[in-house]
Amino acid sequence: MKIAILSRNPHLYSTKRLFEAAKNAGHEALVVDHSLCDLVIEQEGPSVIYKGDKLLDIDAIIPRIGASVTFYGTAVVRQFELMGVFSAVESQAIVRSRDKLRSLQILSREGLGMPKTAFTNFSKGGEKQLVERVGGAPLIIKLLEGTQGLGVVLAETRKAGQSVIEAFHGLKARIIVQEFIKEAKGADIRAFVVNNKVVGAMKRQGEEGEFRSNLHRGGKASVVKLSKEEKAAALNAAKALGLSIAGVDLLQSARGPLIIEVNSSPGLEGIERATGVDIASKIIEFVQFSVNKTTQRRKRKIE
Repeated sequence: MKIAILSRNPHLYSTKRLFEAAKNAGHEALVVDHSLCDLVIEQEGPSVIYKGDKLLDIDAIIPRIGASVTFYGTAVVRQFELMGVFSAVESQAIVRSRDKLRSLQILSREGLGMPKTAFTNFSKGGEKQLVERVGGAPLIIKLLEGTQGLGVVLAETRKAGQSVIEAFHGLKARIIVQEFIKEAKGADIRAFVVNNKVVGAMKRQGEEGEFRSNLHRGGKASVVKLSKEEKAAALNAAKALGLSIAGVDLLQSARGPLIIEVNSSPGLEGIERATGVDIASKIIEFVQFSVNKTTQRRKRKIE
């Protein structure tokens, strides 16, 4: 089987691990920088040109699309899908999960636990009401385009919250406001889902005095055993967004697990080192199983 890993950097830990796992499983693997792909759309059908040549005979792709190139990256994934190539993560699911507001709306529709969240259009003088919508201070203010803990602010008081919201609105920045879950104590859980199974989970604890637990912000990771409720929340969140591979971030609260984000391109380094689980190989196994299943289905149709 020929597997293309869509990644802008072949030296990233996640990219290297997926490449190695594919090779170790006996597959042909290549890393394709999706930002350098040209998409040709014509009557003969869609095609992908990479470094001057058509990409041919690709059986599957594993998208590793960064947030900064979501639009173009998902267009490349969609082009492969239209060519009949299996994608480990569907293009529409990537788009759905990257839109923080849309993803929270979907999770809310499915009745899944989450911190109370508010969003509004720019309205001068409406900052006080927005703070009250999530229960007052302390509260969390997030840029909709933020990643890896960037663009996330903890406002300790109502006045501080109003000032931060006003500042963001003044910059025409889109934000959401969320209730602060005090009992989480600066920690969250990352559950890694592959093909409707939680294959690994870690607890991330922020540094002392830091409410963000992201490993990129200095957080520490340790293996954790999920409760039945936490496992169900992670699986239901991934399913609701249509993600076969997902990193689901949860907060432990007095009212049960609360989903704060669902990542369509979760990193492997932190979770593999914390848990000791070979998650890259589990992703390759899922891809192989899915391609074989699709091939058998096509054969039955022909027969």
